[in-house]
Amino acid sequence: MPEATAASYVRVDCDLLVAGSGASGMTAAIAARHAGLDVIVVEKEALFGGTTALSGGYLWIPNNPASEAAGVADTVEAARAYLRHEAGNHYDEARVDAFLTQGPRMIAFLHEHSSVRFTATPAFSDYHPDAPGGTAGGRSILTDPVDARTLGDDLPKLRRPRKELTLYGLAIGSGKELWHFYRATQRLESALYVARRLARHGFEMAVHGRGMRLTNGNALAARLLRSAKDSGVAIWLDSPVTQLLKDDSGRVTGALVQTANGQRHIMAKCGVILACGGFPQDIARRTKVYAHKAAEGEHWSASSPGNTGDGIRLGEANGARAVEGYPNAGAWAPTSLVPRADGGQAPFPHFIDRGKPGVIAVTRAGRRFVNEANSYHDFVQAMIKACSTFTTTEAFLLVDHRTLRKYGLGYVKPAPLPYKSALRSGYLIKGDTLADLARAAGIDRAALEATVAAWNVDVAQGTDRAFGKGTTAYNRFHGDPEVSPNPCLAPVAIAPFYVVRVVPGDIGTFAGLKTDRFARALDAMGEPIPGLYAVGNDMASILGGNYSGGGITLGPGMTFGYIAGRHAAGVEE
Repeated sequence: MPEATAASYVRVDCDLLVAGSGASGMTAAIAARHAGLDVIVVEKEALFGGTTALSGGYLWIPNNPASEAAGVADTVEAARAYLRHEAGNHYDEARVDAFLTQGPRMIAFLHEHSSVRFTATPAFSDYHPDAPGGTAGGRSILTDPVDARTLGDDLPKLRRPRKELTLYGLAIGSGKELWHFYRATQRLESALYVARRLARHGFEMAVHGRGMRLTNGNALAARLLRSAKDSGVAIWLDSPVTQLLKDDSGRVTGALVQTANGQRHIMAKCGVILACGGFPQDIARRTKVYAHKAAEGEHWSASSPGNTGDGIRLGEANGARAVEGYPNAGAWAPTSLVPRADGGQAPFPHFIDRGKPGVIAVTRAGRRFVNEANSYHDFVQAMIKACSTFTTTEAFLLVDHRTLRKYGLGYVKPAPLPYKSALRSGYLIKGDTLADLARAAGIDRAALEATVAAWNVDVAQGTDRAFGKGTTAYNRFHGDPEVSPNPCLAPVAIAPFYVVRVVPGDIGTFAGLKTDRFARALDAMGEPIPGLYAVGNDMASILGGNYSGGGITLGPGMTFGYIAGRHAAGVEE
């Protein structure tokens, strides 16, 4: 749209406009502001943080400063080999090199010029640690918790974690804190830790109406917001971009933005960065590009409800092209559906429970189909393949009573927390015998009994001969280190027995706009569109539709946000 046709709108001038308040957009804004630009961030929803605020808060950044300080050994060459293996035919050397070079610099920049802080996780393995260049830990780093009161009056505008992923509203941090909750009934140290956390949380709920200790992605979103506002970045909520603006030369020069006070014509002389979170909630696009059935009710996304593909559509309307041919257009996660009091259902992505001892997965045919402790992305790929001849893509996570009470399963928490409400709602299905369970869940009885019998024989020998559960560093990270010889194996033997049904879901999308090493959106000829950038899930993933490790969306997203913000300011490296 030529600038002259927008003359009737209220005009606002800035140097750079960022669409989206997730981690990639906010990192871009902070970097650009530090480089001297006047920056406006517009967010279409009434809350800030996007899917970042719902995430685990991990970043996958090889050779990052936090891990180096913790003594983790890594090399750029190894990371490059791993990314080449993971991306396969979609390997983009220029973008990969930019990521490997600028990722550590982005972390150092945030540490020096913002309140964002990270902790190394040396034991958190790559998802394919045995692949060329893979490592047994250290490339994923976790956002440090933060006191919610640092946000002041902005706290009510922070998107809260999904309540199904909390304990009475308490968001439990990853790593050591999570293990204290698992061991609360077994270790005095853990029991005291959990008691203190719950007591503090109860006090904060009574005084503030919510917990004050933010963890994981909620902490990352809060830290980025605090840093952006402290640096002078303007942030507008309830302000969707409706159209990008161009000058006569074809350069993107701003956007029309709908605000509560009317439409605004934002002139951004250094361009526009699209960071709208991809398209996981755009049912029409995902049914077109997902290889499996992905209509409403067939596929569930745990991402922000606002991630409806706005950035990609805006880019396409201005000559940009979305990538095609990725083997996986999204970041898959097996997802159970938690009944809500209003009659609806909430998605619960299963990240860690599948790796616990005594958890196996079967199809409705009663047979296992995957190493349950592999990554959530790999699990769903295997589920889709195993169910290719069925009318519905689904699986069942199966445990016995001992395992359920020790580790929980999905939305069901371990002892001493109650679980019978999950039985009443139908989320958790129970059988006093395996035959009873098969009838209740609609699973083939004979095959299920044979599967469990074979599993128990393998457990006694400490080796999963069928699928190798517990054989990789990633498997073992989510197992129980106090169980030997294999931390991922335990028998399914103590009645009653339980299953939770899981279906395909995602935590974001990979098939975004094609970009170059500076995050500039590319046209049909592969040329940069002047003034237009795409980052985060609006940018095609550098992994080519694969999933290398914890934080592979946030790590590259924030890195290319950093690159885009600096490039818009004239800084090229």
